[in-house]
Parts: sequence; structure tokens; C-alpha cells
Amino acid sequence: MIRPAWTRPPTLSRDARDTLFLLAVIGWTLAPQLPQVPAWCALYALAALAWRARLALRSEPLPGRAWTITAVALAAAGTFWSHHSLIGKEAGLTLLVVLAALKTLELRARRDAVVIFFLGFVLVLAAFLRSQSLGTALAMALSVLGLLTALALAHMPGGRPSLRSVAGLTLRNAAVGTPLVVLLFLFFPRLPPLWGQPAEAVAQTGLSDELQLGQVAELASDERLAMRLRFADGALPPPELRYFRGPVLSRSDGPRWRADLTAPLRPREVAPPATSVPAGKVAAPLRYTAWIEPGPTRNLPLPEFTQRPPSVDGLDEPPRLTRDGQWLARQPWTGRLQVQGEARLQERLPAHSPESAPETAPTAAERALPPGRYLRTRAWAQTWAQRLRRDGAIAPESPDDPQPPGAERLSAALLAHIRQGGYQYTLAPGLPEDGADPVDAFWLDQREGFCEHYAVAYVVVMRSLGVPARLVTGYQGGQLNALDGWLDVRQSDAHAWTEVWQPGRGWLRVDPTAAVAPDRIRLSQRLRPPPGLVAGALERVDPALLERMRQLWRAADHRWSEAVLHYGRERQADLLRRIGWERPDLFTAARTLLIALALLGLAGAAWAAWDGRRRRQRDLWLRTLDAVQAELQRRGLADAAQLPPRSLARAVQTRWGDNPTGQALARALLDFDAQRYAPPAANAWPGASPRVAQRALLDALRHLPATPDAPAAPDLPAPS
Repeated sequence: MIRPAWTRPPTLSRDARDTLFLLAVIGWTLAPQLPQVPAWCALYALAALAWRARLALRSEPLPGRAWTITAVALAAAGTFWSHHSLIGKEAGLTLLVVLAALKTLELRARRDAVVIFFLGFVLVLAAFLRSQSLGTALAMALSVLGLLTALALAHMPGGRPSLRSVAGLTLRNAAVGTPLVVLLFLFFPRLPPLWGQPAEAVAQTGLSDELQLGQVAELASDERLAMRLRFADGALPPPELRYFRGPVLSRSDGPRWRADLTAPLRPREVAPPATSVPAGKVAAPLRYTAWIEPGPTRNLPLPEFTQRPPSVDGLDEPPRLTRDGQWLARQPWTGRLQVQGEARLQERLPAHSPESAPETAPTAAERALPPGRYLRTRAWAQTWAQRLRRDGAIAPESPDDPQPPGAERLSAALLAHIRQGGYQYTLAPGLPEDGADPVDAFWLDQREGFCEHYAVAYVVVMRSLGVPARLVTGYQGGQLNALDGWLDVRQSDAHAWTEVWQPGRGWLRVDPTAAVAPDRIRLSQRLRPPPGLVAGALERVDPALLERMRQLWRAADHRWSEAVLHYGRERQADLLRRIGWERPDLFTAARTLLIALALLGLAGAAWAAWDGRRRRQRDLWLRTLDAVQAELQRRGLADAAQLPPRSLARAVQTRWGDNPTGQALARALLDFDAQRYAPPAANAWPGASPRVAQRALLDALRHLPATPDAPAAPDLPAPS
């Protein structure tokens, strides 16, 4: 059997290679924008890049002007159809993406390439309008390096420089400019924004002001970061106290539970509780620093219970406290927030001052159930309570007391029923039968559910018995990052629990999940879906490897956010104080920047002069050429000091061409020139070193016959 000979793929031309490299860079830069634009725009841009790559590979001519005009018109029509305008951020981004891709179809000359380069830089800036995370910064840094490399290639029309060498040159030039960028970042005056635009709600997954059964379970597979916290003095509370209060849902229409955000309180300090905290619980307030990621709600998921108004960096207005203990911003935030506060970790909402007690008392919405819903569960609750009264487990009702006595015993008995009733904690409860109430089906039939199933059923049962109760969502637990000591709270830590009203004590936290899955609360052991292919392979190789990689990345991203994204006027003022300014202001920062730039310029000039002198002294070729030029000028060639080796060879041939020594010197000068400039294949002495060429040149110069005006000089430098 004769095997076909392997044929090497044809080598791309210089133009095709550079074009494909530029297309790859533009595609990489476009990638973060594609999920933000309409689907047709993403497909249109990718098709234009693929078409241009095909033309480059086949060396086919570019489309004519009619094709280009038609493509641009279709892009404009599609943008208007999607956004009903050609003006605005969303429409502008769509046009930018599609026009940047279409411009590659006009890549005929250097000026077209320059336009594409600058469109790429605008796309880099557009990426930071959506996200300023470390991942975005690294991806866009690679885009900038690629664009600068392509720009350098466009300004090297001759030869075939390798991509690696040009990328290295770009990196070196970028490194030279890095100190200037650092100085501008540190000392450029932090001016207030001259204009702005209304903040927009960012499409984020996470906690919501509404809840349907199964919504929290959907977050169990979301490993994105929700917030990071660090408590003062390293006082990390145990997992059973790490509750981060989110939306409080007290209104229900049956399928959905909603938050009541109609009665915000003014930010003020909440008085410490008058009663003692249960044994073993943290009573002293703990100071903390939190970095909160953007989400779809106005709620700040702070540790329970943050009592004083926290200091928030990133909001135009301070958050407000609601009657049910939520801290609310004026609108959803689009960037990462830095929060510094103080929390008293306990199991009940701290009481306000006596004159504000009605603000925390139960409302009608926290007692009521929607008519015609949860009928089987409500009937079961009445039968169950009657049996408890008959057995003496709870006190009988008193018609004179609006609050049924024995509410605390009712809660304890209901938790015992959950522990002993054969309930299961699962991410995938069965679906109810057609038309069946989801709560009834879970509580009485399936008995399998996630945290929100148990919390909703608990509230329904307690309200059915006249006990005010409400649903609380947020985060619980978290995992300590051993690399930097911060507590990572992810979306998969989302949790739902309840609060019940106890006369004389206020709102008491009750977590039904602790009755069915105590390890979820005590050890922060969350239910997780099966890992994907890559994550599963990493876990099989080393179970802790994937987690260590995540911790390393989150620690680096947090350091980036803290050191770069939140470097504002206050931190700049602190830096100016540390370097000696007593009262730093904008003019102080400007003066510091000018002084630093002047010093940097002087240092750069001194380094350039020293480096040029060092290179000239150490360069064997240049030192030899200087000596030859000086000697030939002494022998009568007036312009020898300004002539390169090839011109010197012609001058020597003209003056001493009738002498064999003069001819030998001319050949030595040509060989010496080839050592510096000629490609290896054209070198006169393949494999010869510059020292061999230097020795031959100096020997020929020594034997050059003397002239009347300049006798031979034996003091030429010896060959190195």
C-alpha cells in the first residue's frame, strides 16, 4: 500500500497573513459585545468577518462599492428595526459592532487599516461600559496588544517580519509607556463627572422582589459571586449566624410572593435589644466591610441585623431602612459597591425605640392569605392545631387576645413535624398534578422541596392559625477564601427563611430548612447540580483543585476592584498626604503630576543618552566603522566620516582601484557591509563572524599604500 506523500500547506502571503491576524483581533474584541446586541447583528458581523477571511485566503478581489453600500444600508435598517432609533447607547453599540465588521471588507490601503484599528479601540472602551472586572480587563488588554501589533505590521511594508517579533516590539514599547500611565492614574485630579446618564437596571440573575416556588433552586447552580465580606479582627461568625437579609416578602396572591416597599424609614440608629440574646449567639456588634455585586433589586443584602446606617461607596444617596429591616438603595446599582457597617448577629429583628414600636408591628398583609389558595394546607393546619390543643401541646385560644397564645409552641411543633414527617431536601422536587396548588402538592403529597418550599409552607400554616409570619430571602453561609481571608457569598448561597411575630419579643427568625437539612445551615453544605465536563474532570483529578483556582481568581478580582476600580478622590488624597502634602486638593494633585512627569522625562532622557553611548561603545561593528572612516578621512577622503561601508568601497575603488591593496580594501568593505545588512543567503562569508570581517578589513587598511598628503599610520586598533 502506497501512502500519499504529506504535502505541506501553502505558505500564506504577507498580505493574507496580516489580514487574517487583524480579523482575529477584531473578532476577539467583538466577542464581549455579541451577547449585548440583537442576534441578527451578531450573525451579520460574524458573516462579514468570515467573508473577508475567505477573500484573503483565496486572494480574491474585495466586493465593489454597490455591495458595501447595500450592506451598510441593511445594517442601518436592522438597527432601526431593533431599537426604533439610530441614536442612543444600545443603537450606537449595534451600529458600532456591525460597521466595524463591515469595514474589513474595504481593507485595501493603510488608511483603511488605521480606521479599523481605531474602531477596535472604541470597541475596547465599549466593553468597559458593561463590565470593569478583572476578566474584562485582561481580555481587553489582549485586544489592545493585538491591535497595536497589527498597527505596527501596517507600518512595516517591507520584508516579512514575524508576528512574534512584532508582538515583542509592541510589548517593549508598551512597557516603556507604562510608568506614564501609572503616574496619570495615581495623580491626575479626580474631577466630578461633567455629565451623566440615567442609570439603567442591569439584567442580572439573583434575588428578586418577587418569588415563585423553584426560583431560589434555580440559583443553586449559579456560582457567580454575590458579595464578599470581611469582619473586623478576623471574627468570622459561625455559619448558623451568617444570614444576609434580602427582600422580605409579605404579600401573596397565590403563585407569587412580593415585597412591601411602601413604608421606608429614615436612616437612623436602631436601639440595641432590651432582652438577652440566646445562649451561644453573638450579641456584641461586629464591624464588617462588604463588596456587593450588582443585582436586579434595590436591596442591599447586608448581615442580619445591620443597625446603623452603613457607609456605602458607589451610591449617590445613602440607603434607607424599611420597617421590616431591609436596607434599600434609591435604584438598582450597576457597579460594585463597597459597604462598611456594623451588625448585631441574632435571631430576631432588633426592636426600635418605644415611640416607633407601631412601625414594626405586624400589618394586615403579614396576617392574610389570598382567598381560594392553599385550601388543603389550611384545612390540614386547622386539624393539626386542634390535635395539638387536645393533646395539651399548645394553650387554647383566648377570644380576648387578638394574638393566639402558644405561637412559639406552634412554631416548635411545626418544625418537629417537618423533622419527623418524612420530608426530603432536594433541588428537583416533583411537579404537581395539573391544576393542583403547588404548596398543597408539596406539603401534603410530594414532601420533597428546596428551601423556598419549606419557607412558604411554614408561612401558610402559621398564618392559617392566626400567627403573623413573613417570608425572607437572602443569602446564608458563604465560604471563607483561605488566600485572602474574605468570605465569598455566591448566588448559589441564596436562601429563603421565615420570621414569625412573638408578642413581647418582636419578629423571630425561624429557618424551616434547618429542620429538614441541618447541615445546610450549620455547615453551609449546599445542594449542587452535577458538575460539567471540565469541572468534573478537574474534580476527579484533584477535588480541591477547582476550588483553589476559584479562590485564587476571586482574590485577584477583588484586589483589582479594590486597588483600581475604587481608587477615587479620597484614596488619592490619602496618597498625597503620605508623600508630604498637608492639605491635598485638585491643584495639589495637578502639581504632583507635573513634577512627576518632569522627573520621568529627565530620567527618560538620561537613560536614552546613556543607552545610546553604551550601545555605541559596545557595538563591534560601529567601533570598527568609526576607525575605518577616521583613517580614510586622514588619507584624503574628505567625506569618509559620513559614508556607509558600500559608499566607502566605491570611493576606495575610485582612488586606489589600480592597486591590488585598494581593491582588497574595497572587497573587505563590501563584506563588512554584508555582515550588518545582507540576509544570510547573500552573505559573502556564510557562517563567518563579525570579528572575521573586522580583521580582514583592518588588515587591508594597514596595507593600503601611503599618499603624499597622508602617510600610512601603524596605530590602527587591533582586531577584537
